[in-house]
Amino acid sequence: MTNADLLTRARGGDDDAFRLLTDPYRRELLAHCYRMLGSVADAQDALQETLLAAWQGLPGFGQRASVRTWLHRIATNRCLNALRTTRRRPIKAWDIPGVDPPSPTRTGETPWLGPFPDSMSAGVSGAPLGPESRYEQSESMSLAFVAALQTLPPRQLAVLVLRDVLGFRASEAADLLDTTVPSVNSSLTRARRGLEHRRAQLGPAAVAAAVGSDVEARIADRFVRAYESADVEALVALFTDDIYLAMPPMPLEYEGREAATLFFERLLVSGRRYSLIPTRANGSLAFGSYVAGPDDVRYATGLFAVTIVRGRLGAMTRFEQTELAAFGLPLTLPV
Repeated sequence: MTNADLLTRARGGDDDAFRLLTDPYRRELLAHCYRMLGSVADAQDALQETLLAAWQGLPGFGQRASVRTWLHRIATNRCLNALRTTRRRPIKAWDIPGVDPPSPTRTGETPWLGPFPDSMSAGVSGAPLGPESRYEQSESMSLAFVAALQTLPPRQLAVLVLRDVLGFRASEAADLLDTTVPSVNSSLTRARRGLEHRRAQLGPAAVAAAVGSDVEARIADRFVRAYESADVEALVALFTDDIYLAMPPMPLEYEGREAATLFFERLLVSGRRYSLIPTRANGSLAFGSYVAGPDDVRYATGLFAVTIVRGRLGAMTRFEQTELAAFGLPLTLPV
């Protein structure tokens, strides 16, 4: 059936037709919501709200735009509504018992950033982009890029994603946001300036090692061995001089080899013994982290996502254990 046939049947209450009409766009809509909200859980909620609003709004869909554009309009506005709530969340205090963290290099601006599992990215890279797009889909899903997006005011964030990531024309973005072309252009200029400023603060963006490459495999093996054996010297040997560490929703950030060394000396020389389970997040290596308990059980402590730059670790971001479920990782493992 054509989209017109599916639309007619969906308007008549056929939910299977609605599913067939919207299924081709679900993955890219989820990625769109994630870029705007910085959280998989929030993005999934926004996607469900988008599909519900689309189902309820079918009678008013006049087909002046494509189904894809119509869905992005709904999703963008749902995300803008969500940002009013998510950005008021309180930051989290340090909560690792027996470990006193060193003073951070700076306080983070994006405490509620979360990782995006590569297993959810299938089909996203092949999503159609408009002629105005400035970024590859893989780059726009990287942690550094998404973290930088979260520092922008909501309206600027929406404009930049619509224009520079998805490639909508200025007139299309203005229509999606119910504003004017001059307003879109002004917001885009400010958003680009703010994005590049924050990306420069968040450490290296270029990933030298290709996915699945020998370099990536060697780094992963050395990282796991050093971390699990609490060998701080071997771990630090993997770092670039300007390595960047973050740990949302705790706002602590550490930049540079010296600061990172001090942090891991405090963390790993605490007598706790960790195990790492490999996975992938935002196109990069990631590891579920578990600590051995007194009862022959390993308990989840979080998830590390790492960025490889010039054959070394250029950035590490540690997330809460609540993120593990999206990666299919359990909260406990046997010793």
